[in-house]
Amino acid sequence: MIEKDNRLPLYYQLMDELLGKIESGELAEQEQLPSERELCESYKVSRTTVRQTMQELEKGGYIYKVHGKGSYVSPKTYKQSLVEFYSFTEEMKKIGKQPSTKVVSFEKVPCESTVGKKMNLTAEDEVYKITRLRLADRDPMIYETSFVPVGRFQHLTKEELEITPMYEVFRSKYDVNITRALESFNAVSAQAVEADMLTIEEYSPCLRLERITFEENDVIEYTISIARGDKFTYTVELK
Repeated sequence: MIEKDNRLPLYYQLMDELLGKIESGELAEQEQLPSERELCESYKVSRTTVRQTMQELEKGGYIYKVHGKGSYVSPKTYKQSLVEFYSFTEEMKKIGKQPSTKVVSFEKVPCESTVGKKMNLTAEDEVYKITRLRLADRDPMIYETSFVPVGRFQHLTKEELEITPMYEVFRSKYDVNITRALESFNAVSAQAVEADMLTIEEYSPCLRLERITFEENDVIEYTISIARGDKFTYTVELK
């Protein structure tokens, strides 16, 4: 509870109290917080103290405001290290989430020049263009487009990718040994199609990840991913 004779500022004490409820799950993701008036009455503090508390919580990304409606608990973000090779499916399982994949489109197309430069292929080569929506507990997380060389993955099908993670298919069906991957990322705004698939507002902040995956010196996958900015935090360890 708030202690008036405590040397800590009142807003800081209130912030600590609300953070405790958020971290314990007493205040769940997307749950609306009590109004300013209710917080003033519950904790016997001024409206100025409450407003300062809410400003600090919003700055820290713990809550978000909806104009005319109030403040809500922010969805939890998933921390993803970029130090080593990772799989969306395996990472979601590690944190107790149920991963799933929806194959939005699957087609065999000629390799266009931009993709060809990334994959060391020519216009005479064919690639599978695979668009997928990655979900965790049925919540859309990442919208991605992958290019995979047909020559290395003959007879790859949409049906098997709908029930089995792509890297698992690579290993079990094609005996692939992934040796390394290059990944770069930058901040972008969600465009109409991406926003629709990820169930977010158009122009919402997102992260664009570009991955090139190798088997020895051969590129076996080139993927562009759009990850929700409110769901992911990517970290790099510097030594």
